[in-house]
Amino acid sequence: MPSDAKILIVDDHEDTLYALESALAPLGYRLARATSGDEALKQVLRGQVGLLLLDVRMPGVSGLDVVRYMRRLEQTQHIPVVLLTGFGADHELTSTAFGLGVADLVMKPIDPWALRTKVRYLFDAHRRHLALEHEVRELRALVKGHGESDQESAARRPLPHPDARVPVQRGQGAHTGELEQDRT
Repeated sequence: MPSDAKILIVDDHEDTLYALESALAPLGYRLARATSGDEALKQVLRGQVGLLLLDVRMPGVSGLDVVRYMRRLEQTQHIPVVLLTGFGADHELTSTAFGLGVADLVMKPIDPWALRTKVRYLFDAHRRHLALEHEVRELRALVKGHGESDQESAARRPLPHPDARVPVQRGQGAHTGELEQDRT
């Protein structure tokens, strides 16, 4: 995830967006907002989103619909999502949300300190995960680039004989091909 990645806050109420932005501002991360599920999907698909704070119930495309769509696409399936709800969690919502792989389900009104703690952890963990994936891709490319020529030359080279490491004892018996046990 590039350093210009952002946290996308999605809610259909302007006052909630303002409250969430105010709660997260001390973290210093780039924040973006969307007021609908459709708008959220467009921003997520454009890239640069490292974490999504998403209201569950919105007109049109719901927060759960956004998550369902994101989880089907390779480019968005690992973006952490925190679902927000003001209606209280019921068993069905909780089961569906965690079944879709959301990181957390948070009840409104939101405790700013707890939200900042969760967001910092999830956003930073996602950045570290993406940095490791990038490093693995680079190492694989490097190994592949060097590995082909090494593999080709190794395929032409005969394997050493298993006894090649046994030292020949100089002196008696060496001229007749007899080997003494190594006493070291």
